[in-house]
Amino acid sequence: MIGIVVVSHSPALARAAVDLALEMGGDDPPAVRIAAGAGGGATGTDAVAIAAAIDEVATADGVLVLMDLGSAILSAGMALEFAASGAPVRLSAAPFVEGLIAAVVVAGSGATLDAVDAEARRALEGKAAQLEGTAGASVQAAAGVADAERGAAPDAVAASFTGVIRNPSGLHARPAAVFVKAVGRHDAAVTVTDLGTGKGPASGASLISLMSLGVGQGARVRIDATGPDAAGVISELQQLVADGFGEV
Repeated sequence: MIGIVVVSHSPALARAAVDLALEMGGDDPPAVRIAAGAGGGATGTDAVAIAAAIDEVATADGVLVLMDLGSAILSAGMALEFAASGAPVRLSAAPFVEGLIAAVVVAGSGATLDAVDAEARRALEGKAAQLEGTAGASVQAAAGVADAERGAAPDAVAASFTGVIRNPSGLHARPAAVFVKAVGRHDAAVTVTDLGTGKGPASGASLISLMSLGVGQGARVRIDATGPDAAGVISELQQLVADGFGEV
């Protein structure tokens, strides 16, 4: 599993963003470290502290670094020269809060550094699609790097079910995160289609794709799976939908 480093000018901002992301990340989140502030309570960034945070969470799978703005990006670049772990490190252009949430959720499912970075960088798509009313097009275009990695063969075992979303706020961030984590436990590629609006199919391995559907309470969705564990993932997802993802 990759590690994540959060770089911000403000320790309070970084802590709040990490707390929110870990709330969505489930029981087995990736290691996350904060490198925020310039020391002594001053606003700013510190390349040495960033390098130390990178080394703390470094694994052979790599480290993703998310930054807020300006000098945080410069300091993170300098930190690469100081880090001693030798692990692959990626500085992500993802939005700070939305990207961090997406990264924590997808990294917790065991996705690669490339897949986590791609998901984080797409993190504004859901908001943009809902505001513009064009979710269907963006969701279909974004099948999801994580599903591509699973790579179900055309003749793979397939399973499907249709259910009704019971959650009062629909398939919002928290239940969508539970969905993605469940998909990550199985060797299967999963898609979701909103049968009422026709939006989708969206990758079940992508928090951003699921939220881009804008699925509301009472919506009928079709969940399709292919791959060696298609039946297993459908069984788990069917139970989660019936239980309202623990919210109902």
